[in-house]
Amino acid sequence: MSRAPTAAGALVDALREHGVDRVFCVAGESYLSVLDALHDTPGIDVVTCRHEGSAAYLALADAKLTGRAGVCLVSRAPGAANACVGVHAAAESGVPLVVLVGAVSNGRTEQDSFQGLDPVRLFAAVTKAGWTVRTPDTAAPLVHRALRTAESGTPGPVVLALPQDVLAQPVAPTPVRPDPQQAAAASPADVEQAGQLLARARRPLLVAGAGLDSAVGRGLLREFAERHGVPVVTSNKHPHLLPNRHPHYAGQLSDAGSPGQLAELGQADLVLAVGTRLDWVTSRGRSFPPGPPERQPLVHVHPGAAPVPAVRRPTVGAACDPADFLRLLLPTEPAPWQERSAWTDRLHTAEVRRAAWRPTEAPDGVVFGAVVTALDELTGGDATVAVDSGAFTSWVLRHFRFGPRGRLLGLGSGSMGFGVPAGVAAALRGDGTVPTVVVTGDGGFLMNGTELVTACARRLPLLVLVANNNSYGSIHLHQQRLHPGRSVGTALSNPDFAKLADSFGALGLVLDRQEQAGTVLARALDHPGPVLVDIRTSLRHARAPLPT
Repeated sequence: MSRAPTAAGALVDALREHGVDRVFCVAGESYLSVLDALHDTPGIDVVTCRHEGSAAYLALADAKLTGRAGVCLVSRAPGAANACVGVHAAAESGVPLVVLVGAVSNGRTEQDSFQGLDPVRLFAAVTKAGWTVRTPDTAAPLVHRALRTAESGTPGPVVLALPQDVLAQPVAPTPVRPDPQQAAAASPADVEQAGQLLARARRPLLVAGAGLDSAVGRGLLREFAERHGVPVVTSNKHPHLLPNRHPHYAGQLSDAGSPGQLAELGQADLVLAVGTRLDWVTSRGRSFPPGPPERQPLVHVHPGAAPVPAVRRPTVGAACDPADFLRLLLPTEPAPWQERSAWTDRLHTAEVRRAAWRPTEAPDGVVFGAVVTALDELTGGDATVAVDSGAFTSWVLRHFRFGPRGRLLGLGSGSMGFGVPAGVAAALRGDGTVPTVVVTGDGGFLMNGTELVTACARRLPLLVLVANNNSYGSIHLHQQRLHPGRSVGTALSNPDFAKLADSFGALGLVLDRQEQAGTVLARALDHPGPVLVDIRTSLRHARAPLPT
């Protein structure tokens, strides 16, 4: 039932009708009418955040978890500018995000008015689209349009500007029902041609991406790999698409990989890239798959048409639902080639060898690989792990082997500060059956770590691991490589993170001896509320060494 007939009320009704059940915000006076309408909408959870950048990150992570557009609300110019980092990350990672920006009153944007920045123009370079609600009767239709646009084709961010004066104006109570979201159907001709290529391939390789990140997509991926004897390598930051201990898992394409891994994968005589854009990191700087097409045909399946020829011209380029494509290709008669089994075994064995922890000690702190290995053993890989950006992430990508109920939340953009907000979003969606773990660095934590307060306010079971080496470790390593002995701007002076966590209302622990890893993590995982572990890590071993 509709509430008071205002544009703000119609906007909130439209969100609810589209299935939005949670929004993230930093309250602002420019959209008080929307907050007032949300007060009367118990079906939408309003999560109060401490910074607009982390609000956007929370909404982005929520979108990754649900497969629907995440929604965040921010106020005019300063709030919108703060949210930019999350909008850029959504664009680079191909995640549906709708940013509702309170704006100055109609007609004042171009004047020298207080905070009179046009948010549509501000975000133009990193959004799929942007509109301004100029009249109250367009509020609901534009909300539906923004959500559909964010979720369709190649997913991405959309911005909707809400002039303050328009929100409070009356509007006729005529609800706009959202159109069902329909992905493009796979072409029978594309499926047939891909089936013919698959039948001839003795060493096929499937590169799985975010387009398969759903229960249906992951199930089809596993069934396809087993039926056709195809090894699976995942796109950057998506290792959870196939359980890592599965005999067909061949690792992921990330910047933690090695030339040896690329050489092994490059021996494929068919590459099926399904649900991935083959972005810069996944394609290893546009060097994978190496081709040429006559030796290594490429079948590239992605919902949006634009990214299909991004690496090189595919033999088959299908702009459609990736899971639907796999479903149609699945019944193809399995090829009789005996080579496939040996090929799959070889790739999986190589991945198992790369993932094995080789105990290493360091004089300057805990080697983070020992912590990740302990976490893997304690959870069996069944955990939601939100990773921030930094050199420490390489240890997670190497040694945490995601199980059937595990998943990774990470960004393709490499921006810092994502970890804690993403962990809070995951804990809000969690059902208590698997732990939610944030892995962040000391630099990243102090960007958006204040969202730990949000976890404390809701008593969320969230474990935050801070790899603390008093440095922007990744940049320090680059400096040492390019300018040996001339580090500047990377040393950090940090607070006592455990005491800081205690002051927030979380349990703060310290891990400064490697042999404590299992004991401290077990205690942290058993705690019913938020926990932060300050891990005094080695700067010398900030990054996992490249495997052979």
